[in-house]
Amino acid sequence: MLDVNQTIVTFFIVKGISEAPELQLPIFILVLLIYLITLGGNMLILLLICLDHHLHTPMYFFLANLSVVDVSSCTVALHRILLTFITKNNTVGSVEFMIQCFMFGSLSGHELFILTAMSWDRYVAICRPLSYHAIMNFRACAMLASFCWLFGFIQVLPYSILMAQITCFSSNEINHFCCDLIPVMEIACSDISLLEALTYIQGLILFIIAPFCFTFISYLFIIITILKIRSNTGRRKAFYTCSSHLTVIILLYTTLIYQTIPNIGLGSAKLLSLFNTAGIPMLNPILYSLKNKDVKSALRRGWATIGNNL
Repeated sequence: MLDVNQTIVTFFIVKGISEAPELQLPIFILVLLIYLITLGGNMLILLLICLDHHLHTPMYFFLANLSVVDVSSCTVALHRILLTFITKNNTVGSVEFMIQCFMFGSLSGHELFILTAMSWDRYVAICRPLSYHAIMNFRACAMLASFCWLFGFIQVLPYSILMAQITCFSSNEINHFCCDLIPVMEIACSDISLLEALTYIQGLILFIIAPFCFTFISYLFIIITILKIRSNTGRRKAFYTCSSHLTVIILLYTTLIYQTIPNIGLGSAKLLSLFNTAGIPMLNPILYSLKNKDVKSALRRGWATIGNNL
């Protein structure tokens, strides 16, 4: 017989952000607003990039990819909170749970890899401007984006395979608001030493350290190049072209670093995870539209076209 503290589960109970009954409606409204703003903002960015030929450049090609990732990851992460409030059912079948874990992990990787590709684009634009169009041609951009998407899926496969082999759990309650790997590991009774090693070695190196180092080195060269520009106007213009991307990078990696701090409170961990999976996707279109003259110009042209047609 199985030990009384071990259970073979066929479904999981996702507890959500808070179990307090009086907080369910405010949480639902907040999450719904975040999701609608994220969806609307990113879809607007995608529409502008597709329809305005002035935005058919490598930077906006990667921004379009980032918008797709943001909408997808936000949907995967937040739909469980919304469904739980509407249906009053917070259970998830084990197969569905594993699929959502895979999608959540891969999309989180996609975002980091796309942002890293964008840092390379900014490096070439500022440090090697005369060769920019030769280096960042359509073929190179398509291959780089394809690699980001493909590698995002591949790097999650080993975790998914090992997680699917976990047979016993101390509970079927997941103390999180979405389907994620770490909460599953916390309640696993099977031997997960290989999964833990993979998570803290491969995951840390490929998922966080490698993209961070590549982005840091790119911006190191960018800053050195900007400081060499003699005119203040030239320096401001060069920095302006990467300010939105740099802001997103700082916000994202700051929260990721805080999440790696040992013994961080559960409530703080959930809030940081919520900010990463919902807050940053919501802020991305705002940052790239409010701080970007090209996007604002495209938006004005779009409104003008709509006004003329009316």
